[in-house]
Amino acid sequence: MPSSTSHGRRRSPGRPTTPLTDLATATSAGIATAGRRSAVVAAGSGLMIGMVAVPASAEGSSAGGASLAAVDSTVLTASARALLETSPVVAAAPDAVWGFDAPTLTAVTPPPPPEPEPEPVVETRAASTSRSTARAAVVEEAPAEQAAVTQVPASAVGNAIVEIAARYIGVPYVSGGTTPDGFDCSGYTSYVFAQVGITLPRTSAEQRHAGTVVSRADAQPGDLIWSPGHISIYAGDGMQLDAPRPGKTIQLRSIWQSSPVFIRVG
Repeated sequence: MPSSTSHGRRRSPGRPTTPLTDLATATSAGIATAGRRSAVVAAGSGLMIGMVAVPASAEGSSAGGASLAAVDSTVLTASARALLETSPVVAAAPDAVWGFDAPTLTAVTPPPPPEPEPEPVVETRAASTSRSTARAAVVEEAPAEQAAVTQVPASAVGNAIVEIAARYIGVPYVSGGTTPDGFDCSGYTSYVFAQVGITLPRTSAEQRHAGTVVSRADAQPGDLIWSPGHISIYAGDGMQLDAPRPGKTIQLRSIWQSSPVFIRVG
């Protein structure tokens, strides 16, 4: 007859019990009932242990048949463990309701803007009279202004003479010449002055008496410079424009005459 040997069942070793076991059990019971989230904060080490509620349908068919896994507190610092052992369990009531008081808003209508002040009444008759008077004054002053514009300053004419005379620098000296093809001294001066509407006599001896003699200190550009047998145009700053002699050309050069006479032709 065969013999049977019965072996006794050995209980599997359980998880170690730690100070967090009671906390985990109590928290899981509260979570299974309320279905909410709670947290325990270990302030000493800055560690937060979060426990998330598990719906009752996922825990199993038997109530209380499942529990959260125990937390190994051996890895925590001494201060964190002490805080976990002494901290109370915080749980929210199942019928807790959150709400806030809505403030009451009141609309305020701004006051209407003030009405604009009436514009002052201006008498148009007086304005018309004053404008007519001003226009009459302008008409009376117009002839005097036109006369002033007509009178060209001598300095402007003299500068124009110098500017025209400088255009012919390089033209050869030709005895008896009076055109840009060739000039002698008096033919050159008479041709330049004619460009500004001034007629000069043909020879240098006659041009000596064509205007008013002025001192060298008062001489201005555009004045004539006369010396026996020669005439030229003063260019200012001790310079003159002239047709020197055969073989030369019209040029700008320093005044070389020892005692020249300055003549202003008006």
